[in-house]
Amino acid sequence: MTPMIEIWSYLSEGPLLWLTATLVAYLIGDGIFRATGRQPWANPVLLAVILLAVMLHVTTTDYATYFEGAQFVHFMLGPATVALAVPLFGNLAQVRRMALPMIAALLIGSLTAMLSAVAIGWAMGLDGATLLSLVPKSTTAPVALGISEQIGGSPTLTAVLVILTGIIGAIVVTPLLNLLRVKDWRARGFATGVAAHGIGTARAFQVNETAGAFAGIGMGLNALLTALIAPYIAGLFL
Repeated sequence: MTPMIEIWSYLSEGPLLWLTATLVAYLIGDGIFRATGRQPWANPVLLAVILLAVMLHVTTTDYATYFEGAQFVHFMLGPATVALAVPLFGNLAQVRRMALPMIAALLIGSLTAMLSAVAIGWAMGLDGATLLSLVPKSTTAPVALGISEQIGGSPTLTAVLVILTGIIGAIVVTPLLNLLRVKDWRARGFATGVAAHGIGTARAFQVNETAGAFAGIGMGLNALLTALIAPYIAGLFL
């Protein structure tokens, strides 16, 4: 065994390696994102995922080994989600004034996100756990995984779908809303949070502070509504 292989074998067993790799991959992705002038297609999460996937493939590292080291990042999803109560409190006056439009948008957006995904999957012949895993894909990861497990889906598959939904949403949201000529930052942010959860919310904050605040509100409310409605949606397709 060569010295480099021996060194790698030793390092790969340490949990800090994969936590460090995750943070470095994101920093590289964020650096590229800033260098491109914050272009939507250069989403730092997407770039970090690609970098980590290549690294895991080249080093023949399985996901279980990686997650053992990087699970601290996963753990922080919970506190980060709870922290979204801060923008809700800070914009409470505006939320009260817009309560009815927001409730209507939340109901339509949340139901559309769940029903459209499951209906398309069902039409394409998906069934069982695979189909049910689609239900909470527009919800923030900690909530989505719990919902998926509760309704009989695959939490692992749901996690992948959640990340893909967030990345796609973050990439298309700005050009799409510009094309639709939606100019109200509150509406833009709320729609982004409902459709693309945390990754979309991060993108909204990069574009406009008010949009980011309302994206956080939409994300939190959508998580609550999805948790309440998802079992009934799942029952329609069982």
